[in-house]
Amino acid sequence: MANNTKSGGISHEKIETNNFLMIVLILLVLLVGGLVEIVPLFFQKSTTEPIKGIQPYTALQLAGRDVYVREGCYNCHSQMIRPFRAETLRYGHYSVAGESVYDHPFQWGSKRTGPDLARVGGRYSDEWHRIHLNNPRDLVPESNMPAYPWLNKDMVDAASLPTHMKALRTVGVPYTDEQIAKASEEVKGKSEMDAVIAYLQVLGTALK
Repeated sequence: MANNTKSGGISHEKIETNNFLMIVLILLVLLVGGLVEIVPLFFQKSTTEPIKGIQPYTALQLAGRDVYVREGCYNCHSQMIRPFRAETLRYGHYSVAGESVYDHPFQWGSKRTGPDLARVGGRYSDEWHRIHLNNPRDLVPESNMPAYPWLNKDMVDAASLPTHMKALRTVGVPYTDEQIAKASEEVKGKSEMDAVIAYLQVLGTALK
């Protein structure tokens, strides 16, 4: 005897044969999964509080970070040391979330054509960085990193820094009115090379 009973609800076959319904359900699952996995992180102190000793970038360091982003350095250099023995032996203490709370956007990167820079601060002298940025092959003959000689000639855009710092303050970076007011004067006469070096020299210095 044929079973004429129809099951209630949405059948598997209906989902698999209806592209629109399939897409809606997939997006719904991704949304719920994202809420469950990501949202709690915004309320965990370990991911939202700065580590002891971390300070907002100075005006010169911030200008250097802007140049770092503009030139696409994050495409070849990560700033994320994973908690593996091989990495900590080479680069130092593994990265923690509290180091990046003032980074907007963070510069963790996704590949390493060049070495990780999370703890490069203080590892080399300012002069070493200057030579290396001007022509990497003067120090590392086999390097495939491009040269950035124009950074020595181009001056820091001092006028844009106060606005940038105010914008960062709105997302939680604790810049004071005094720091913002003095930003343009702090970078007066500084080249983009000076700024990038200042940025590199502070990376990872709060946690060793």
